Parts: sequence; structure tokens; C-alpha cells
Amino acid sequence: MKETLEKLEQFAIDVVLERRQGKRATVLRSTLYGLSQIYRSLVKLRLWLYRNRIMRERNLGCLVVSIGNLTVGGTGKTPVVEKFARSLQDGGRKVAILSRGYKSVKPPLSDRLAARLAGRQPEIDPPRVVSDGRRLLLDSKTAGDEPYMLASNLQDVVVITDKDRVKSGLHAIKKFNCDTLILDDGLQYLRLRHRLDIVLIDRYQPFGNEYLLPRGTLREPPKNLKRATYIFITKCTGTPGENDELKERIRLYNRTAEIIECTHQPKYLENVETRDQIPLEALQGMEIGAVSGIAVPESFEGGLERLGAKILIRRQFTDHHRYTEQEIITFINDCRDAGVKMIITTEKDSVRFPRLPRFDVPMYFLRVEIGILSNEESFTECIDRICRPRPLIPARRFF
Repeated sequence: MKETLEKLEQFAIDVVLERRQGKRATVLRSTLYGLSQIYRSLVKLRLWLYRNRIMRERNLGCLVVSIGNLTVGGTGKTPVVEKFARSLQDGGRKVAILSRGYKSVKPPLSDRLAARLAGRQPEIDPPRVVSDGRRLLLDSKTAGDEPYMLASNLQDVVVITDKDRVKSGLHAIKKFNCDTLILDDGLQYLRLRHRLDIVLIDRYQPFGNEYLLPRGTLREPPKNLKRATYIFITKCTGTPGENDELKERIRLYNRTAEIIECTHQPKYLENVETRDQIPLEALQGMEIGAVSGIAVPESFEGGLERLGAKILIRRQFTDHHRYTEQEIITFINDCRDAGVKMIITTEKDSVRFPRLPRFDVPMYFLRVEIGILSNEESFTECIDRICRPRPLIPARRFF
């Protein structure tokens, strides 16, 4: 059943991105286009209801920073969330990351019953605390791969998952005394009032294929970029003028937001089994296997090749794929038979790997962090403004 669903998902993606041709694909695209017009109307209506206060946003009395995008997946959001959380924490804020926990699963019934008997769940259906800022409390399957990865990499930062971010925000404030909430993938979450909206744009596919869901990958029309306070152009190379046309288009929708160009900088390779780290130079001329289940695997594989690796075998799964032991062992066997010296995956994929009985070929994940290429002063100013707000000037009294 799982394999069939993933095949259907991949077929739908291929149709949307026009990788599939033929009469059946053409008919399906026409149908999806009609549905996208209905979706557009619903998006417009929802924003109108909030703008006219017919639907009300909640203000929790603390700073809320939303980090999101206009498109579905592929912008490299998780490293940006990590950078913001670490910078704010270093600046003295008590930070909680609020995630939806995409494709996470409920804890086992036995664990939930035991927790209730021990009195650890006073709330009805409480949010899931992935990390309390001191230790990991959930595995990647229960938490979701991105929240688990954030919790693993960030010390002293609370990570909570729940579809209701108002509920999880209140939980972070009451239970952990948090004063700063980061909404992971929060641009479209309007129930909670945002102080800052950070919007990410992938320089290679800034507005997807220009169609709204389900015909395309846009969640909102590009003109809604006007809600952004800061705009991060991700996956830049540092080439002068590479984003000039994109910036011109961005300014058609938003004339005031600060635009910051950034890159996903590879830092090192970390062994999935032993956690030993080795430098990136190990990839020079290395014959490798590449395996990933992310939205844009071509970006990951292209990065490996730019680091000097020669990819002999590559395997791509659907985004957020939950790997089975047999799938990984089969891939390891194929790599071993082909004479591959090393297998490379993404950090996000590595947290979804099952525990394996053997590693005939060493397997590493590529550790990536965000680097600011231009307008770093705006990012620094943003963090400083949050962490060191200007003191209030007492009102003058007239007698």
C-alpha cells in the first residue's frame, strides 16, 4: 500500500511539473488547473476574512517570527530556521520552535496510557514536545524529521509540534517560559499573529511553475509576497548579479522588505552510524552512491558533484519518505557491487533511516548550514532589534 501511494504521489508530481506527456497527463493537468482556480478563490477569501477581522488572529503576548515560503517545499527552510533560533538564543531570548510536524505519527498507545497514568498529560491532547531545551524526548518518526533534526542540532531551544500552533505556543509560554516563538513554515498560518514574516525564495524555482495548487506548487499568488518583512533568496552561488532579475520581480510585489541573499554551505560529512566527522575534501574524486528523499534531489546531487564527487549510483525517493531496512540494505548492496567507496545522504534523510545490522559501505550525511552572502547587516540588525529592543521613552508630562 505504501509503495503504491508513493508511486501515485510521484506520478502526480511528474504531471504537475510536466515531466509526463500524453493524453491522460494533459487531461489531468486541465482538471488540476480548474481546481487551482477554486483554490485561488479560497486563498483570497481567507485572507480577506482575516484582513477585515471577521476571522480573528490570536496575540499571545510575545514575539512571533514566521519563517515560510510561497511554494511547497524545496527552499531549504530548515537551516534558516536553525540559524534564526541559534542567533536569537545567543542574543538572550528564550526560544521555542513551533512546527506542524509534517508526516509525524502519534506515540504508541502504550506510551500515551503510561504517560496519563503517571500524570504527565494534564491537557487534553497536548502538543508533542520534541525537545524541552535540555534533551530529546521523541524519535524522528513521532516528531517528524525536520523538528527532530532541529531539536538534535539546537541546545537550549524548545521544539514543539502540533497542527494548532496557538495551543503549542501557549504551551511553550506556560511550561517553558519562552518569550520568542518561531513558526516553522508559518506564512500561511494566520491564526497566530506574526511580528515578523521571513519569506524564503529558491533562486532556481522562485515561484515554482507559476501555478497554484494543485496544478502547481504555489500556495499563494506571488503578489502575496507583500506580507514579507524580510525575503531570503536561498541557494545562491555568490556570482555577482545572479539575482538581479529576480529582485526586480520581487520589488513589483514588495517595495520595502529587506532582501538577503544566502547559500547552503556544506560544512562536513558525518558518519550515520558512528557520528565521526570527516572534511569535505574526502569527496574529491570519490566514487559515491547518493540517496535522498527530499523535494529537490537534483540540488543535493549537484552540490555533491561540485564538491568533486563522482556519483555512480543514485536513488531518489519522494519527499519525507520513511525508509525501511530492506530499502537501505538493498541500496548498500547495489553500491557495494558497483565498487562505490562511500554513500552520501542528506541530514534530513539520515534521521529517517532505521537502525541497520550492517554497513558494508560507509554512509555519511552532508552537514549544511546557512551562510549570508549579501546584506548581512540587515540580518544582524533584525536579530539585534529583537534581542536588544530600544528602551521606551517616558511620555513628557505637561503641568
